[in-house]
Amino acid sequence: MAANGNGNGNGDGDFSLKETCPKIGAGGGNGGEKLTSFDLVEAMHFLYTRIVRARALPVNDSFVEVKIGSYKGRTKQSLNSNPNPEFHETFAFTQTRLQGNILEVIVRNRDYKNDEEMIGKFKFDVAEIPTRVPPDSPLAPQWYRLEDRNGVKLGGEIMLSVWIGTQADEVFSEAWHSDSATVMGENVVNTRSKVYLSPRLWYLRVNLIEAQDLVPLHQNRTNPEILIKGFLGNVVVRSRISQTKSANPMWNEDMMFVAVEPFEDSLILSVEDRVGQKEECLGKCEIKLSQVERRVFPGPVPALWYNVEHIGETAEARRFAGRIHLRVTLDGGYHVLDESIQYSSDYRASAKLLWTPPIGVLEVGVLNASGLMPMKSRDGRGTTDAYCVAKYGTKWVRTRTIVDTFEPKWNEQYTWEVYDPYTVITIGVFDNLKLFGASNENRLIKDSRIGKIRIRLSTLVASKVYTHSYPLMVLKPDGVKKMGEIQLAVRFTSTSMIDMLQKYTEPLLPEMHYISPLSIYQLDSLRHQATHILCINLARNEPALGRDVVEYMLDMGSNIWSLRRGRANFERLVAFFDGWIDAWKWFDEICKWKSPVTTVLIHVVFLFVVFLPKYCIVSLLLYCFVFGLYRFGLRPRHPPHMDIKLSKADSASPDELDEEFDVFPSAKSGDVLKKRYDRLRGIAGRMMIVLGNLATQGERVKSLLSWRDPRATSLFLAFCLVSCGVICFVSMKLLLTFLAFYVMRHPRVRVFAIPSIPQNFFRRLPSRADSIL
Repeated sequence: MAANGNGNGNGDGDFSLKETCPKIGAGGGNGGEKLTSFDLVEAMHFLYTRIVRARALPVNDSFVEVKIGSYKGRTKQSLNSNPNPEFHETFAFTQTRLQGNILEVIVRNRDYKNDEEMIGKFKFDVAEIPTRVPPDSPLAPQWYRLEDRNGVKLGGEIMLSVWIGTQADEVFSEAWHSDSATVMGENVVNTRSKVYLSPRLWYLRVNLIEAQDLVPLHQNRTNPEILIKGFLGNVVVRSRISQTKSANPMWNEDMMFVAVEPFEDSLILSVEDRVGQKEECLGKCEIKLSQVERRVFPGPVPALWYNVEHIGETAEARRFAGRIHLRVTLDGGYHVLDESIQYSSDYRASAKLLWTPPIGVLEVGVLNASGLMPMKSRDGRGTTDAYCVAKYGTKWVRTRTIVDTFEPKWNEQYTWEVYDPYTVITIGVFDNLKLFGASNENRLIKDSRIGKIRIRLSTLVASKVYTHSYPLMVLKPDGVKKMGEIQLAVRFTSTSMIDMLQKYTEPLLPEMHYISPLSIYQLDSLRHQATHILCINLARNEPALGRDVVEYMLDMGSNIWSLRRGRANFERLVAFFDGWIDAWKWFDEICKWKSPVTTVLIHVVFLFVVFLPKYCIVSLLLYCFVFGLYRFGLRPRHPPHMDIKLSKADSASPDELDEEFDVFPSAKSGDVLKKRYDRLRGIAGRMMIVLGNLATQGERVKSLLSWRDPRATSLFLAFCLVSCGVICFVSMKLLLTFLAFYVMRHPRVRVFAIPSIPQNFFRRLPSRADSIL
């Protein structure tokens, strides 16, 4: 199903994936212009103007205005208040939207009153501006004499360069763009495209062994309840209360933290005594992470004693409060999970020593979006200021923001190194809400979600260019909404096919995850810590990636209860067993001789299996090979995308969605919570019955030799003894043939309504269900 080159033609209820034919250099259906290495995007031409400096101006405070038609861009205030100001700014005007044939560079005084006032200007005829194509060196700036309104030469000069280029130019990401001409001042930085790198994260393991000679705050305290609180940055981790209620408590417990390179923080361990409902600090111990041993491979870690000091109101009030026995290590052999393991984009260990060479390169061209919904109101009408964020491994990319359009065209291309094919790239689209507010207010504003997609690299054919228009969907309390479509060009190139195939034989996670595994609760806590650290670090960039964007890309909150997801996962499980159930129904029809010809044929096949087992295995493997070749012609031609039917998003009731979007802990009233709790109790009750039935079947198997039922065990032992004699004196092939023929006997010699003897015997075996209250 192919769409047009722009990926349009999407209806409100069309959630399908569309193949497109954009005009790109690599595999484009229409033979697009090739932009050197930028061959996955359509060529976009810009009129670039780079303002460097001015000299010999008659005033000290000046700025430069670049104007073509109604588009105006202005530099910031000069970096030095003198007649020779420095600017170093670049302006980019989209060539297809130029509103004039003359480019004017105007130097103005800071306190100008109207457009007529100016220090001087210089004009360029757009038709005479040269074209530059990378990898040519940047165009050298040169001095131009300023003119007045009548074309008379003045004394001042301005150094600049003007050229026609594409998005492959080095200055593209830092330039002011005419697409965001309405954004002014410090908010311009929030429209630019950027590349971010996540900090390298390590697991910090603190093994609490014991403490000695703790000094209680109350002298009459005989049975203190001692616990440890660990503080690393804004993260607090608590240990359990020691079972040894004395001044020498013992734990033998691990506390896990996420630490960030270059390990400038300190770990603070606070020894607390729980007195009633409050906890009193007996003392603290500070450990600098830069002095902690770094472990890459599993091995013994030396235990050290650390002094615990009680900190008073002044530095002189410090006093010895005991000592604590610890093993503290930075474990670089783990991969710090910041994403769900089902669709993680990286599985490498924290320590760079354990990294393997990359096996390929992933290239993504973010072309355009179409049919976007209005996300906000401005000047009495709906509008959208869209930008994209892509995350793979430790590299995040952000496209520039296209202001006030429902059909944004980015045409930006990005590249990642690939270390494992079983990884997923996540691409999200957001509405920028930080363009017209004050800078201090923008930090509190959350960008609106338009939608996101995931692409698993192992589903892509190497070196093939995939050009598709993906539906952007957002699940809201009133149902799933299609917010538009995004058109991408994706190519995964393998540098070594042998290395890539070898990855399929290696463990998914580093060895430390299997040698010293972490519990599910530890992994969940550590993932929240890692996400918190990433949010803080990415928010310190310019432009900042907000916490709302990072958490949405990392899919935080996916482990919260959702009846919709529960039904979807249950149907996935049922779909897996459907094949086995269908096979059992087919065999039951064989046994009932509904098709005598098929049943006789199955008897012949079974004889072949029993008497020629070697050829049976060969035939089975050959069948798999031939069937696989047959399925090659029916292989999927498109990458997988989010399926609303599989997700049950189209059939979820409003109450289910309202529960899914409820905060944790819940903010709903008592009646709503009672209704949901009763519903959850009903679901859990049915699950409890199923689990009980499974446990009963397992206990019946164990009771065969337990003598819980002496008669049943005696019968089973007699059956085992007789079976041994029969097997010793009768050929196994004859036994299997007799058993199969007995199971598939003709309906005239069977009674279908009565269960078989083994079923009757098994159902009478005892279980521990009788002992359940």
